[in-house]
Amino acid sequence: MLGLLKDLSGFMRERKKFWLAPLIVVSLLLGALIVFAPGSAVALFIYALF
Repeated sequence: MLGLLKDLSGFMRERKKFWLAPLIVVSLLLGALIVFAPGSAVALFIYALF
């Protein structure tokens, strides 16, 4: 996992694709929210979005 993060950061630095960082962070947060919140009250809001 650490190697993947190093490769990704190296790619963004070398190719000047810094706009990818917010997209990756938001995608990871949304994925974590979907995985960890199916039994909570947040699940109602997630299902309303999709």
